[in-house]
Parts: sequence; C-alpha cells; structure tokens
Amino acid sequence: MTATEPAPALAPTPRFAARARAVGGSPVRDILAVTARPEVINFAGGLPAPELFDADGIAAAYRAVLTEVPARALQYSTTEGEPTLRAALAARTSARGLTTDADDVLVTTGSQQALSLLATALLEPGDTVLVERPCYLAALQAFGLAGARVVAVPGDEDGIDPGALEELVVRERPKLLYTVPTFSNPTGRTLPAARRAAVAEVAGRCGLWIVEDDPYGELRFEGERVPWIASYEGARDRTVLLGSFSKVMAPGLRLGWLRAPAGLRRACVVAKQAADLHTPTVNQLAAARYLADNDLDAHVRRVSAVYGERRDAMLAGLPAALPEGSTWTRPEGGMFLWARLPDPYDTTALLPAVVRHDVAYVPGAPFHADDPDRATLRLCFVTQTPDEIAEGLRRLREGLREAARRTA
Repeated sequence: MTATEPAPALAPTPRFAARARAVGGSPVRDILAVTARPEVINFAGGLPAPELFDADGIAAAYRAVLTEVPARALQYSTTEGEPTLRAALAARTSARGLTTDADDVLVTTGSQQALSLLATALLEPGDTVLVERPCYLAALQAFGLAGARVVAVPGDEDGIDPGALEELVVRERPKLLYTVPTFSNPTGRTLPAARRAAVAEVAGRCGLWIVEDDPYGELRFEGERVPWIASYEGARDRTVLLGSFSKVMAPGLRLGWLRAPAGLRRACVVAKQAADLHTPTVNQLAAARYLADNDLDAHVRRVSAVYGERRDAMLAGLPAALPEGSTWTRPEGGMFLWARLPDPYDTTALLPAVVRHDVAYVPGAPFHADDPDRATLRLCFVTQTPDEIAEGLRRLREGLREAARRTA
C-alpha cells in the first residue's frame, strides 16, 4: 500500500459481554463526581470522617512491619490471607459471640470483593437472589454482573418480613438472601433479634444461603447489640458473614473478610486466586500490627460518639429541611438515614436543583431491585460536623423549595 492509497476499512471489535452492557455504573459514584467541588456539603457519599482516622497509629503499624519484616511485607502471600491477621479477626469474631477459627476466615480486598467472589462461586446466569427493599447499591451491581435475577423481599420499618421471605423462597427457589441487618445501607434500620431467628429458621428449613454483610455493626450509638444471624443454630452451616475495616479503621486499606462454611470458603479462595492472587501483604500485616499495638474497640467508641452527635444534629434539622408530611428513620448506629418525601415528589428529578444550592443527597430509586420509590432519598450524616450539617440542611430546604416552585 502506498502513501496515497486509502487505508483498508477495519472490522469492528467484538462486543462487550452482555453483563457489561446490561449493568450500569454506581449512581453514588456518579453523584460524587458531580459534587466534588469543595463548597458542596455532600450528604451523598458513604465516606467515614477522615479527621477521625487514627493516622498516627496506622502509620506506626506500617513503619513497624516495613522495618521489622520488610521482605515478608513486600512479598507475595497466601490467597487465604496472612495468618496473623486471620487469627486476630477470628479472635474478634469469637469475642462477639460467634466462635471462629483462623481457618474459617478469608481476607478480601474490601468486603465488596467478598460479594464478587460469592457471586462467582454461587451464581449461574438466571439464578435468583433475594435482597432487602431497598438494598445496598453495590450488591445489586455485583449480582447483576453475575447475571442473577434479583427479587426484593417485602418488609416494613423493622426490615425483612420472615413470612414474605418464606413465600418467596418456596416460589422462586433462590440461591441466596443478601442482607445488611445492622444499620442497613441505605435505611439505617436494624433487624430485630426475633426476625433474625425467624430468617435463620427459614434458611435452614427451606434450603437457602444467607450472605450477612456487617460493615457498620460496631458503630452503635445507643441500644443493645443484636446477635449476628450467623450465630443462630438454623443458619450456622449456611451463612456467610462479611466484615470490613473500612468504617472502623480506614477504607483506603481495602481490607475486608468473609467467614463461611469450608466448602464455600474454598470456592471463594479459587475465585480470588483468579481475581487478584491475594490481598496486599503489607496492608494485612499493618492491620494485624495495629490490632496488636492499639485498642481498636476504644477507637471505635470514640468514633461512634462523634457520629452519634452528628446523627442527632441531622435529626434535629430534618423537620425544618424536608417538606411537611416527610418521614425518616432514626438509626441507632451506622452512617445513614432514609427519608421519604410526600407524593408526588421525585428526588431524582429534584437533585439538579438541589445541587445548585451546593448540597447533595442520593436519590432512593437506584436502591430498589423492583419498582422504585421515587420519593425516597439517602442521607449520610457522619462526614460533616454538626454546624456543617445544619448549614447543609438549610441549603437542602432552599433547594427543595426552589424545585417545588419551578414544578408548580
């Protein structure tokens, strides 16, 4: 071919996989990109308060492992995770009422990876997964990428209705139920102990895996701790418990874990080998050293006390900020509360007008696996100070009023 001859037409590249074409991105991530301006008071993110990170303690842990065991810290590790960290996680879990050995634990790159590994290990395209209504967004993404059919379980202000769960299990024959029963994302509600026992009984009698995600459970401001579903007899051999350091230590460590029965845990190990070989060694050893040298429980109590004050500030300001007839949850811990505006408000349609007032929330519609409730929204109350929360709610009130005037 000479320089003057036209280049031959190129054939198109093959199409992306159907799952990549069918599943969209995270609405929360999209909103965070739009609201990254420093003047925006952002109630949209699920970000812990960075000023509360124990940066000095974490830095000291990294210095220790890089000084004392540099060859080990910078080397490849086992897929299952560093033995010292697995032993520490097992001890923490056992101390909270669920007897656990180090061999029961698989360390993951954040608990989000645990969801992906479980989807790989358990789900075939077309399998049915049951979730709460509303449900954690990234779980819907993980199950969608696996090709699962996602069905929401009816519930009320206390969470999943065990009777409705059993009806769906009998009718739909799902592989698993995914739940965040303690300080749920997005609602902040907690499933009572009696319902946990009933869910465990349904799983045992009807044949169902339970994936119990617990990233927020240690962030309790008031009330008594509720046992994990995994601790109930009927669910012991069929519940996967997920945990994370993201909300109690630092999300940048990307350290999570799963506790699962041996067969399923081994299947997740194989899936992880194909995904990333292992979670970064230096992060694992630093986390283990931090646990050995520091009182993480005391740190979590300090964080929880601050978060409780911020929750109270948001609850105090909501009556003036939201339209008359609105309702909202009152979480006993965690990071989020859930609000519903009166019909016919549509929080997705209202968001651009609200963002113009330099404040943001997450519309509730994407959290629904089925018919979305478009009048709902999620608010994160932990990232701002009480004064910033008050100002953010003032801006929210003005943004909602302006949007309502324009609609009228």
